[in-house]
Amino acid sequence: MFKLEEISKVYRVGTFGGKELRAVSHVSFEIGKGEVISLIGESGSGKSTIGKMMLQLTPITSGKITFKGTPVSGLKGAALKEYYRHVQGVFQDPFSSYNPIFKADRVFENVREQFFPTVDDARWDEKLRESLRGVGLNPDQVLNKFPHQLSGGQLQRLLIARALLLDVEFLVADEIISMLDASTRIDVLNLLADLKARGLSILFITHDLSLGYYISERAVILFKGYVVEMGSTDRIFSTPLHPYTRMLMASVPRLDKKWAEVEKEVRPEESQVEELPAGYTFFDPEVAREIGGSGHRPQPVLVEVEQDHLVACFEPGDIPPTA
Repeated sequence: MFKLEEISKVYRVGTFGGKELRAVSHVSFEIGKGEVISLIGESGSGKSTIGKMMLQLTPITSGKITFKGTPVSGLKGAALKEYYRHVQGVFQDPFSSYNPIFKADRVFENVREQFFPTVDDARWDEKLRESLRGVGLNPDQVLNKFPHQLSGGQLQRLLIARALLLDVEFLVADEIISMLDASTRIDVLNLLADLKARGLSILFITHDLSLGYYISERAVILFKGYVVEMGSTDRIFSTPLHPYTRMLMASVPRLDKKWAEVEKEVRPEESQVEELPAGYTFFDPEVAREIGGSGHRPQPVLVEVEQDHLVACFEPGDIPPTA
């Protein structure tokens, strides 16, 4: 359904734009119909930038993005409007998507004006209520309410319902539960799982490993704009190979260990770092520059170490066995 081929995003920064900030570097992956892929990485890894490029909210610098075989870069006018009938996004802060002086259901009126101007009131009301019930909301309890009268979870569900009104086929879910409390998170995750069962494809952007594992079949691990590990979620989580992925795994809070014990795993001794295979030193920017020479940052190679499990390295011959 979606295919990203060697996409990169470079921002001009500094005085008079004299410097470059590479936010995303040569990222490639595909998402099929009814598939959920987790895009996982720390803040600043390029996760949201990739989502925005897919939603045409920011242009790509190089590479190609296609939806059902059609390039999406540069879509304008009626073509872009038709694209948004099938591809929508829901973002981290639900409150920022609403104007506090208007009732929350104004977001649906905007959809109606843009996409359903000829639908009569009775048919629209039926369609709206059906979409709200589809995300587990009681229309009588949420319609005609101001944003401050609803919870974060209800506001996120309203945004998902808005997407469903358009018969959306693909959803970019960018940290959509990070601002919700624990009891509400599982409800939204289960809603996404239910939508997946109906055939909706989802790019689930998160920095939370446990959420990525819970919701997706495949995962893409990002570091500094590069893909460092990618493939089956089960394989990546059971056999993490890249040092950055291992560090992320070790950083997950555990009930059976205190932080003082875990910190040794998260921040290994210098001697341990030196023992890492040369092919995996990509996670260390200083070493990466040394390998490239003259300050050049080389492009790592994604190597398939087992079926549906790829890891980035500079020297493929240094990859240890997976067993």
